[in-house]
Amino acid sequence: MKLQTTLPLQKQSRNLIDYSSKLLLLGSCFSENIGDKLNYYKFQSAVNPFGILFQPKAIETFITNVINEKIYTEKDIFFHNERWHCFNAHSSLSSTDKSKILNSLNTANTSTTKQLNNASHIIITLGTSWVYRFIETDSLVANCHKIPQKKFLKEILSIEEITESLEAIIALIKSINNKVSIIFTVSPVRHLKNGFIENQRSKSHLLSAIHNTIDPKNNTLYFPSYEIMMDELRDYRFYAEDMIHPNKTAINYIWEKFFNIWFSEESQQTMKSVETIRKGMTHRSFNPESEAHLKFLKNIQQKKETLVKAFPFMKF
Repeated sequence: MKLQTTLPLQKQSRNLIDYSSKLLLLGSCFSENIGDKLNYYKFQSAVNPFGILFQPKAIETFITNVINEKIYTEKDIFFHNERWHCFNAHSSLSSTDKSKILNSLNTANTSTTKQLNNASHIIITLGTSWVYRFIETDSLVANCHKIPQKKFLKEILSIEEITESLEAIIALIKSINNKVSIIFTVSPVRHLKNGFIENQRSKSHLLSAIHNTIDPKNNTLYFPSYEIMMDELRDYRFYAEDMIHPNKTAINYIWEKFFNIWFSEESQQTMKSVETIRKGMTHRSFNPESEAHLKFLKNIQQKKETLVKAFPFMKF
C-alpha cells in the first residue's frame, strides 16, 4: 500500500556542490535552515548578510546596492523604539549604537561583493509576494521594524513584477559572475498573518514568476522545497508548534532531498567524516581520564588534522 506521494527528482548532472564550492544563501528564513546544515558540515557558505529578506524586491535592492558598492550613511538609518534601524535590512542588524549599525551595514555590503564575485552557487529562497510601501518616501521596505502599520501601504507584487525583479537579480549577478549557478526555491513557511487565501495567492505568484524566469542553460534552476512540504509532508506532525514553520523533521527531510540532488559523491564522504568529528567533540565520557577515552580523543584529533590539511578553510 502506498501512503505517500513523492516528487520525482533527478540528480543534477553538472555544477554539483562539493567542498571547493562557495555558496551564498539569500532570502527567507528557510535559507537560514539550509545554511545551518551547510555550516554544520563545514562548507564554505555565507547566509543572509543583511538578515532575512522575505520578498524579491528586497533581495533585488540588496544585490543592486552590493554591486554598486553603496556606502551606508546616517541618511539610510532611523531611530525607533530606542534602536537604530535600516529599511533595507532585517532587525538583526539593528543597534542602539548608530556607528555600530552603519559599520555592520557597510561591512556586510563589502563582504557580499566578494561573495558574489567568487560564488559557485547562490541559493535564493523567496518567502512572500506581499510587500510594504513606506508612505513617507513611497518606497518598498525589506522590514517594517515595528513602525505603526498606518505608515505603510500593503501591496501584493504581480507575477509580472516578480518576474522582472528575478530577471534583474539574475542579470546583476551574472554581470559580475557569469559562471555561477543560481538556485531558486519557495519557502514552505506559511505567512498566515496575511490570511490563508492571501498566502496561497502570494506563493502562487512566486512560483509562476520563478518558472517564467529560470533556464537550466543559463544555470538558473529551481528546487521544490515548497512542493515537498505541501505534497510529500502534508501532515501537521511535520510542523512546529505554531503550525506554520516546518519542524526539525521536515527540515531534515527537505535537506536530504536537496543533498541527494545537488551534492557530489566525494563531498558526501567528507560530510560523514565531519559528522563523526562533530559528534566525537560533543561526546561526554563517564571517565575522562580513562585510557579508552584518551585514545578516543587522540583518534578524533587525528581525523581533524587530516581534514584540515585537505581543507584548510575548515575550523573546528
